[in-house]
Amino acid sequence: MNLDTTHLIALAAALGWASGLRLYAVVFLTGLAGWMGWVPLPSGLHVLQHPVVLTASGVMLAVEFFADKVPGLDSLWDVLHTFIRIPAGAALAAGVFGGDSAAWAMVAALMGGTLAATAHTAKATTRAAANTSPEPFSNIGLSLLGDVAVPGLLWLAWTQPWVFFGALAAGIVVAVALTWIFFSFLRVLWRRLGGRGPAQPAGA
Repeated sequence: MNLDTTHLIALAAALGWASGLRLYAVVFLTGLAGWMGWVPLPSGLHVLQHPVVLTASGVMLAVEFFADKVPGLDSLWDVLHTFIRIPAGAALAAGVFGGDSAAWAMVAALMGGTLAATAHTAKATTRAAANTSPEPFSNIGLSLLGDVAVPGLLWLAWTQPWVFFGALAAGIVVAVALTWIFFSFLRVLWRRLGGRGPAQPAGA
Protein backbone atom coordinates (compact mmCIF):
# COMPACT_ATOMS: atom_id res chain seq x y z
CA MET A 1 0.00 0.00 0.00
CA ASN A 2 1.58 3.25 -1.17
CA LEU A 3 0.66 6.35 0.80
CA ASP A 4 0.09 9.39 -1.38
CA THR A 5 -0.10 12.97 -0.12
CA THR A 6 -3.84 12.72 0.52
CA HIS A 7 -3.36 9.65 2.72
CA LEU A 8 -0.50 11.29 4.62
CA ILE A 9 -2.50 14.46 5.32
CA ALA A 10 -5.49 12.36 6.43
CA LEU A 11 -3.26 10.27 8.68
CA ALA A 12 -1.65 13.34 10.25
CA ALA A 13 -5.06 14.89 10.90
CA ALA A 14 -6.43 11.62 12.33
CA LEU A 15 -3.47 11.22 14.68
CA GLY A 16 -3.85 14.79 15.90
CA TRP A 17 -7.62 14.69 16.38
CA ALA A 18 -7.74 11.22 17.93
CA SER A 19 -4.89 12.09 20.31
CA GLY A 20 -7.14 14.67 21.88
CA LEU A 21 -9.59 11.87 22.70
CA ARG A 22 -7.51 8.75 23.40
CA LEU A 23 -3.77 9.39 23.12
CA TYR A 24 -2.59 5.98 24.31
CA ALA A 25 -5.05 4.16 22.06
CA VAL A 26 -3.69 6.13 19.11
CA VAL A 27 -0.08 5.29 19.91
CA PHE A 28 -0.79 1.61 20.61
CA LEU A 29 -3.12 0.95 17.66
CA THR A 30 -0.89 2.77 15.17
CA GLY A 31 2.21 0.99 16.41
CA LEU A 32 0.44 -2.38 16.46
CA ALA A 33 -0.81 -1.90 12.89
CA GLY A 34 2.74 -1.19 11.74
CA TRP A 35 4.29 -4.03 13.76
CA MET A 36 1.75 -6.55 12.43
CA GLY A 37 2.33 -5.37 8.88
CA TRP A 38 -1.26 -4.26 8.40
CA VAL A 39 -0.21 -0.80 7.22
CA PRO A 40 3.12 0.75 6.20
CA LEU A 41 4.02 3.40 8.75
CA PRO A 42 5.90 6.49 7.55
CA SER A 43 9.52 6.49 8.70
CA GLY A 44 8.82 9.17 11.28
CA LEU A 45 6.35 6.83 13.03
CA HIS A 46 8.45 3.65 13.03
CA VAL A 47 9.29 4.19 16.69
CA LEU A 48 5.64 3.46 17.57
CA GLN A 49 6.06 -0.19 16.54
CA HIS A 50 9.04 -0.76 18.82
CA PRO A 51 8.18 -3.44 21.43
CA VAL A 52 9.04 -1.10 24.33
CA VAL A 53 6.72 1.61 23.01
CA LEU A 54 3.99 -0.93 22.29
CA THR A 55 4.22 -2.32 25.80
CA ALA A 56 4.20 1.09 27.49
CA SER A 57 1.34 2.45 25.38
CA GLY A 58 -0.62 -0.79 25.89
CA VAL A 59 -0.33 -0.49 29.67
CA MET A 60 -1.36 3.17 29.60
CA LEU A 61 -4.23 2.32 27.25
CA ALA A 62 -5.56 -0.17 29.81
CA VAL A 63 -5.24 2.41 32.61
CA GLU A 64 -6.99 5.09 30.59
CA PHE A 65 -9.75 2.67 29.52
CA PHE A 66 -10.84 2.23 33.15
CA ALA A 67 -10.01 5.74 34.41
CA ASP A 68 -12.15 7.27 31.69
CA LYS A 69 -15.24 5.45 32.91
CA VAL A 70 -15.19 6.57 36.54
CA PRO A 71 -17.14 9.82 37.16
CA GLY A 72 -14.87 12.48 38.60
CA LEU A 73 -11.70 10.54 37.89
CA ASP A 74 -12.32 10.99 34.17
CA SER A 75 -12.30 14.78 34.52
CA LEU A 76 -9.16 14.69 36.68
CA TRP A 77 -7.53 12.51 34.03
CA ASP A 78 -8.54 15.02 31.34
CA VAL A 79 -7.09 17.94 33.31
CA LEU A 80 -3.76 16.16 33.76
CA HIS A 81 -3.63 15.23 30.09
CA THR A 82 -4.19 18.77 28.89
CA PHE A 83 -0.41 19.07 29.00
CA ILE A 84 0.18 15.71 27.29
CA ARG A 85 -2.41 15.16 24.57
CA ILE A 86 -1.93 18.42 22.69
CA PRO A 87 1.88 18.33 22.26
CA ALA A 88 1.70 14.58 21.62
CA GLY A 89 -0.89 15.13 18.90
CA ALA A 90 1.38 17.70 17.29
CA ALA A 91 4.39 15.36 17.51
CA LEU A 92 2.53 12.39 16.03
CA ALA A 93 1.17 14.45 13.15
CA ALA A 94 4.65 15.84 12.47
CA GLY A 95 6.03 12.30 12.47
CA VAL A 96 3.95 11.47 9.41
CA PHE A 97 6.19 13.80 7.38
CA GLY A 98 9.16 13.97 9.73
CA GLY A 99 11.38 11.68 7.69
CA ASP A 100 10.81 13.44 4.39
CA SER A 101 10.03 17.16 4.64
CA ALA A 102 10.69 19.59 7.48
CA ALA A 103 8.23 22.11 6.02
CA TRP A 104 5.40 19.58 5.81
CA ALA A 105 6.29 18.30 9.27
CA MET A 106 5.91 21.80 10.71
CA VAL A 107 2.55 22.31 9.00
CA ALA A 108 1.41 18.90 10.22
CA ALA A 109 2.52 19.69 13.78
CA LEU A 110 0.49 22.90 13.80
CA MET A 111 -2.53 21.10 12.39
CA GLY A 112 -2.18 18.12 14.72
CA GLY A 113 -1.78 20.27 17.81
CA THR A 114 -4.80 22.39 16.92
CA LEU A 115 -6.98 19.36 16.22
CA ALA A 116 -5.83 17.66 19.42
CA ALA A 117 -6.63 20.81 21.42
CA THR A 118 -10.09 21.07 19.83
CA ALA A 119 -10.96 17.43 20.48
CA HIS A 120 -9.52 17.46 23.99
CA THR A 121 -11.39 20.63 24.99
CA ALA A 122 -14.68 19.28 23.69
CA LYS A 123 -14.15 15.95 25.45
CA ALA A 124 -13.11 17.49 28.76
CA THR A 125 -15.99 19.98 28.75
CA THR A 126 -18.58 17.37 27.82
CA ARG A 127 -17.38 14.91 30.44
CA ALA A 128 -17.29 17.61 33.13
CA ALA A 129 -20.91 18.47 32.31
CA ALA A 130 -21.85 14.78 32.40
CA ASN A 131 -20.33 14.54 35.87
CA THR A 132 -22.99 16.92 37.18
CA SER A 133 -25.49 14.07 36.75
CA PRO A 134 -25.62 11.56 39.66
CA GLU A 135 -25.97 8.51 37.39
CA PRO A 136 -22.79 6.96 35.91
CA PHE A 137 -24.30 5.66 32.68
CA SER A 138 -23.78 8.86 30.65
CA ASN A 139 -20.07 8.81 31.52
CA ILE A 140 -19.70 5.18 30.53
CA GLY A 141 -21.66 5.72 27.32
CA LEU A 142 -19.55 8.72 26.30
CA SER A 143 -16.38 6.81 27.13
CA LEU A 144 -17.41 3.80 25.05
CA LEU A 145 -18.23 6.16 22.18
CA GLY A 146 -14.66 7.45 22.31
CA ASP A 147 -13.31 3.88 22.44
CA VAL A 148 -15.10 3.12 19.17
CA ALA A 149 -14.50 6.47 17.45
CA VAL A 150 -10.70 6.44 17.66
CA PRO A 151 -10.01 3.17 15.79
CA GLY A 152 -12.79 4.05 13.37
CA LEU A 153 -11.21 7.39 12.50
CA LEU A 154 -7.76 5.85 12.11
CA TRP A 155 -9.18 3.18 9.81
CA LEU A 156 -10.95 5.78 7.69
CA ALA A 157 -7.76 7.83 7.37
CA TRP A 158 -5.91 4.79 6.03
CA THR A 159 -8.60 3.42 3.74
CA GLN A 160 -10.99 6.26 2.82
CA PRO A 161 -9.20 9.58 3.34
CA TRP A 162 -11.87 11.70 1.66
CA VAL A 163 -14.60 10.13 3.79
CA PHE A 164 -12.40 10.81 6.78
CA PHE A 165 -12.10 14.49 5.84
CA GLY A 166 -15.89 14.74 5.78
CA ALA A 167 -16.18 13.02 9.15
CA LEU A 168 -13.47 15.27 10.58
CA ALA A 169 -15.23 18.42 9.37
CA ALA A 170 -18.46 17.25 11.00
CA GLY A 171 -16.56 16.37 14.16
CA ILE A 172 -15.01 19.82 14.39
CA VAL A 173 -18.42 21.49 14.08
CA VAL A 174 -19.87 19.22 16.77
CA ALA A 175 -16.85 19.72 19.04
CA VAL A 176 -17.05 23.51 18.84
CA ALA A 177 -20.81 23.42 19.48
CA LEU A 178 -20.45 21.08 22.46
CA THR A 179 -17.65 23.15 23.94
CA TRP A 180 -19.73 26.32 23.67
CA ILE A 181 -22.90 24.76 25.09
CA PHE A 182 -21.37 22.85 27.97
CA PHE A 183 -18.85 25.54 28.91
CA SER A 184 -21.73 28.00 29.24
CA PHE A 185 -23.65 25.44 31.31
CA LEU A 186 -20.69 24.80 33.63
CA ARG A 187 -20.04 28.53 34.04
CA VAL A 188 -23.65 29.16 35.12
CA LEU A 189 -23.53 26.16 37.46
CA TRP A 190 -20.27 27.34 39.00
CA ARG A 191 -21.68 30.82 39.60
CA ARG A 192 -24.77 29.36 41.27
CA LEU A 193 -22.70 27.10 43.50
CA GLY A 194 -20.58 30.10 44.43
CA GLY A 195 -23.64 32.16 45.32
CA ARG A 196 -23.22 34.49 42.37
CA GLY A 197 -26.29 33.40 40.44
CA PRO A 198 -28.84 35.81 39.02
CA ALA A 199 -30.63 37.84 41.66
CA GLN A 200 -34.17 36.75 42.52
CA PRO A 201 -36.92 39.27 41.72
CA ALA A 202 -38.39 41.18 44.65
CA GLY A 203 -41.14 39.30 46.49
CA ALA A 204 -39.97 35.94 45.12
